[in-house]
Amino acid sequence: MKKRTLLSLMGATALSFGALATTALAENPTDLNVAIVLSAGLESPWDGTLIEAFERTKTEKPHGLDISWTYTDPLWGDDAGDAMRLFAESGEFDIIWAHSTYSDQVEKMQAEFPDILFVVVGSGNEGLGGNQYWVYKRVHEPAYAIGVLAGQMTETNTLGVVGSFPADDVNDEINAFFNGARSVNPDIIQKVAFIESWYDPAKAAEMTSAQIATGADMIFSLAANFQPCEEAEILCFANFADQHSFSPTTVLTSVLANWDPDVNYIVDEWWAYKTDGAAYDGNTEIVWRGMSEGGAALAPFYELADKVPAEAKAVFDQTLADIMSGAFVVELDVAVPTSD
Repeated sequence: MKKRTLLSLMGATALSFGALATTALAENPTDLNVAIVLSAGLESPWDGTLIEAFERTKTEKPHGLDISWTYTDPLWGDDAGDAMRLFAESGEFDIIWAHSTYSDQVEKMQAEFPDILFVVVGSGNEGLGGNQYWVYKRVHEPAYAIGVLAGQMTETNTLGVVGSFPADDVNDEINAFFNGARSVNPDIIQKVAFIESWYDPAKAAEMTSAQIATGADMIFSLAANFQPCEEAEILCFANFADQHSFSPTTVLTSVLANWDPDVNYIVDEWWAYKTDGAAYDGNTEIVWRGMSEGGAALAPFYELADKVPAEAKAVFDQTLADIMSGAFVVELDVAVPTSD
């Protein structure tokens, strides 16, 4: 798929805007064009996993659609708003997916472009409804499960988490991780640090090293830098994407964010609008899809499977089964976590 810069968008709009004409709704459209505004870049699991979900959805061809997309470099504020407006004015795109906190930008243009389905994602957004849909991603359920594992495997009873920002949909998984650990080991001491960025490997390494120095012997890294764990020869957990290949000797498993059900939901909403004339009815409250709905999962242990004691794995497996069946509901705690 194509990547576009703000300058290329401006050029494309100037060339095509005058030639575009309003066309009647197609009863059975065959193509779906999506513009994606990235917030951190494809090297970030947050953005990278979304593009992977679009690739899988394209292969599945929901409603027989040929799905294509264009994405930007990371953009925020006025730059993001300018890019979204250029996408909208070009007439080329059916959906504008702004992959983070962009409801302020959408609010300024959603009424002007009623045929476009806008998507915003995660915490910090406002539920505007209408043709804005608010996608939320919570992975606190698998985070709880890896906490159950870590609580049994730690030798120091000290666990660390390095997060991005103290946001609602970050806090939930950190708190779930520690709650899972304490469910099997009440003596757990928690260490928490935030790098105050969506992606800063150097800061992540600094924070991880500091936690290891204070006694943490297992790290849940939401910040995607595992080098300190390699140097300390300890196990760690990754977040949002399967990152075992980045550090095969340390990443025991990864909490996975699967955007596939979210992408399919948005495609279905657009399809209903185009074929049935159903009005857009974007959600105004948070809606998220958990493990049982395919919205979150865990990566395999790969060659580190023999590092997991049989008894610990049995408790871990039972926890996952109970979450999937609904027999156990992971508490949703979005309070800002702090170190003990």
